[in-house]
Amino acid sequence: MEIFDSHAHLNWREEYKEDIDQVLENAKNAGVTHIMLASSTIEDSGIALELRKAKKDCGVKLSCMVGVHPEDACSFDEEAKMQLEKWLRHKDELGIVAVGEIGMDYHYEDCSPAYEAVAFIYQMGLAFRYDLPAVIHERDACEDMLFMLRSLHKQKLLREVPGVMHCFSGSVETAKILLDMGFYLGFDGPITFKNARKAPDVIRMCPLDRLLVETDSPYMAPVPMRGKRNEPAYVKYVVEEMARLKEIPAEEMARITTENAQRLFGKDT
Repeated sequence: MEIFDSHAHLNWREEYKEDIDQVLENAKNAGVTHIMLASSTIEDSGIALELRKAKKDCGVKLSCMVGVHPEDACSFDEEAKMQLEKWLRHKDELGIVAVGEIGMDYHYEDCSPAYEAVAFIYQMGLAFRYDLPAVIHERDACEDMLFMLRSLHKQKLLREVPGVMHCFSGSVETAKILLDMGFYLGFDGPITFKNARKAPDVIRMCPLDRLLVETDSPYMAPVPMRGKRNEPAYVKYVVEEMARLKEIPAEEMARITTENAQRLFGKDT
């Protein structure tokens, strides 16, 4: 299988500083041909860009997104805006193919909804202006997220294909709304858990050409690796479970989701 892990935080130095080369080798040996380096702060956006450059010959293609996660929205100041703009003006040479991960998260209340909304709308504007897909995180904020996305859609401030709802955990009804807007849906290790409830029905309903596979490394390792630090090599278990739910061979699911990721992020990604 050739697999595209469309969301992995390998640029978190503390998690992978001791064995990043082995992690990349493991990924290559597991059939992972491409990894999208996910960012959550200005600092790790910069680290992602450095990692891509440093590991260009590792045997797995690395691409980057840059952006500020909602949990860090309180740090989204003018300096952060200027840095994102600086990177995005040179997106092609830097290997930046998306804005993310951005969004809304009310789970931990690290930052007020008002700050989160400002950071999210501004970064959605960057994605639209620089013609890049957005990688969106949503947790316990579905109603407000949909309100903002519908507003942007109504104002024609969303791309025809706006991006991907990363680690989607919503209902079939919410999924249909997002699919109608043009979004892809990304799924991770939790679809392999025994207590997975909504995701299996969403995956069965979702058109094959809108599905992406992710690890969200270092989080949410899939069964049979649950409880361990996650890494891109384990994405094969997500592919296998998604294939089971769609009743197609795993190799076919790997091919389809890789093509989907390349279509979303760019053929030359």
